[in-house]
Amino acid sequence: MTPANRRPVPDSDQLDHDDQALVRKLRQLTVESDHFAEIFREAHGMHRTDLNALAVIMDAAATDRAMSPGELAEALHLSASATTALLDRLDAAELIERVRSRSDGRRVELRMREQAKDLGRQFFLPLSAALSREWAQFDSAERRAVARFLSASIAATVHTRSEMARQS
Repeated sequence: MTPANRRPVPDSDQLDHDDQALVRKLRQLTVESDHFAEIFREAHGMHRTDLNALAVIMDAAATDRAMSPGELAEALHLSASATTALLDRLDAAELIERVRSRSDGRRVELRMREQAKDLGRQFFLPLSAALSREWAQFDSAERRAVARFLSASIAATVHTRSEMARQS
C-alpha cells in the first residue's frame, strides 16, 4: 500500500479498545502478517514451518542464544523426525547450517547462513520501514504500553496453548 492510498490511523480515543476489539485487532494483525509471509514463502518454495523455524533461530541469535535441533523442535512443537526433515530442507536450501558447539562438541547448534539473512532483509526490510514510519507517531510511554500489551498477549497465548495441549 502506498502512502497515497494508506488509510490514516485514528486517534486512540476514536478506537474501540475493549477486550473484544483488541482480540479482533490481534487477529487481523495475525492474518495480515500471515498473508505477507505467504508471499515470501511462495516466492522461495518454502513451507510455513520453514519460515517459523528461521524466525525462531533468528530470535535466538538476536539474544546471543545458540539454538539446538531439540530446542527448535520444542519451540515449534515438532517431532524429532519432522524437525530433521525441516532442518534437511533448510540446510539443502543453504539457509541454515548445523555446527558443533565450541563449548560442547557433542551439542549441535543451528545458525542462519548469510544467504538467509540477505533474503530476509530483501523481503522484510520494506515492512520494517513501513512499521517504523507508523510507529514514529507514538511517544516513548505509548511504545512501552504497546510493548507491555504485546508481551502480555504473547504470554497469555503461550499459557492457554500449553493448557489446551496438556488437556488433549
